[in-house]
Amino acid sequence: MSVTTPKGPQLAVLPTAAEDNTSRGAQVLQPSGWPMPKGYANGMAVEGRIVVTGGVIGWDAQERLADGFVAQVRQTLSNIAEILAEAGARPEHLVRLTWYVVDMEEYLANLKELGKIYRAIFGAHYPAMALVQVVRLVEKAARVEIEATAIIPH
Repeated sequence: MSVTTPKGPQLAVLPTAAEDNTSRGAQVLQPSGWPMPKGYANGMAVEGRIVVTGGVIGWDAQERLADGFVAQVRQTLSNIAEILAEAGARPEHLVRLTWYVVDMEEYLANLKELGKIYRAIFGAHYPAMALVQVVRLVEKAARVEIEATAIIPH
């Protein structure tokens, strides 16, 4: 009988900034040898109560869209923070964000400002993220829509 060792990258589990080295907090999944991503995580692992949002856009409570891409991102992230708070979730509970943008170049041209806005609202917690360019969003004037998943540890 021969024993084989599975091939593939080793997986490092890194504590998040908010984790106190207990099993309760989210863990960043970072395969060994992979470069550290900037502004997002490759994967997250956590146990707890799942909180999800629908696609959130950059409008206020009166359904007035903010003016321009950056302002819409700011409002969208603020809206997500408010939705999470309704469930008792905080930014460090975010495990995934999926961004839908109508113009990838607009997103890339504003990375520095978007990073500042993100950190002002969610701090230095970076969940797994995906970014997708779409033809348009339901609200014609919307430039960005974001779905969020958070998990509140037990």
